[in-house]
Amino acid sequence: MKKIGFVGLGKLGMPCAEAISKKNHSVCGYDVNLVKSKHVKVLNSIKSVVESSEIIFIAVPTPHNKEYDGSGPTSHLKPKDFNYDIVKKVLKEINLYSKSNQIVVLISTVLPGIVRTQLSKLITKNYLVYNPYLIAMGSVAWDMLHPEMIIMGNESGTKDKRIKTLLSFYKTIIENNPRYEFGTWDEAECIKIFYNTFISAKISLVNMIQDVSLKLGNINVDVVTDALKNSTQRIMGPKYMTAGMGDGGACHPRDNIALRFLAKKLDLGYDLFDAIMDSREKQAKNMAKYLVNLSKKNNLKICIHGKAYKPDVPYLDGSYSTLVGSFCVKLGKKVTYVDPYFKKNIKSFKGVILLAHNSKITYPEKNIKNKLQYKHYCEFKPGSIVVDPWRSYTTKKKIKVIYYGNTRSLI
Repeated sequence: MKKIGFVGLGKLGMPCAEAISKKNHSVCGYDVNLVKSKHVKVLNSIKSVVESSEIIFIAVPTPHNKEYDGSGPTSHLKPKDFNYDIVKKVLKEINLYSKSNQIVVLISTVLPGIVRTQLSKLITKNYLVYNPYLIAMGSVAWDMLHPEMIIMGNESGTKDKRIKTLLSFYKTIIENNPRYEFGTWDEAECIKIFYNTFISAKISLVNMIQDVSLKLGNINVDVVTDALKNSTQRIMGPKYMTAGMGDGGACHPRDNIALRFLAKKLDLGYDLFDAIMDSREKQAKNMAKYLVNLSKKNNLKICIHGKAYKPDVPYLDGSYSTLVGSFCVKLGKKVTYVDPYFKKNIKSFKGVILLAHNSKITYPEKNIKNKLQYKHYCEFKPGSIVVDPWRSYTTKKKIKVIYYGNTRSLI
């Protein structure tokens, strides 16, 4: 039996605290508001909670102003971060009374980077874990006891002794068999908030199908969405969930352009597709800036390994490689493409090399006939800088390799 404390016994904290208490743990808690519980011992101060607990959960709000709650239009409002004043106040007070053997667990929602840059410095006596829950109001307790995954973030991103202690605790209360995701504070924050963002995007897209059916007619939205939700290989499964080169090919970019036209024609009143395409291009421009800066800094030419929209095809339609290359040119740097399906092929290259094509990522199946797919298109000369957006290239040569998108070691 563990001694568990909760600071914050509101919509999130109280259901979780009561659920834990029913699993034969001793649970106490504190809230600024007067609350009662048959299962949780409600104390009159944070100090009392800290002095009575081995693991202290923080479940206080990180609010926006009322107009940001989504009950009315929000697109006209200035972007604004969460308010962390309550969390900071709680952490400071916990730190006054805590002991080194205690674990402080923050489950409130924060933006990526906040724990590391603003909150961790407030806990100096013990151990801070970011452990957000994937729950929905109205089913908080059930969601906590039956999670899809349990997210744990600490400073190092490793499963150390304290994380193992927390893991052992969860195994005494969880009623299903979830996966456990361990990472740094920043990674755990990202998992949480982008998990929610994915859900928001899915809902927006599904509701747009509904709007199209209402505007166009002759469509049962349930027929469409039932077909899509059962398409687990691409839509709901892990495919396309590796960050790397942007969306490409003959269909996706132009489909979004066509859907922009349809959105305007049907007067839907919004255009998600413009945002998708704008993001795609800005991400390509960011990649191009990265390549150009490396090129100028090291006095090297730029090569893009793979010109087609994916490996082993002779198609440039929707090629993300050429999109990145076009931005490089606009930024004043020429680009050499190396791809066996196009005329300008070279045997070796020294420079900044964007490893756009990675056949093992694109074609994970084992029985691919064309062995060309598993080879690089040219030799990378010593002194080169390979920028790998797929984060898998290794070499024993005197070549610097940059895993594009992995800045964890650069903090």
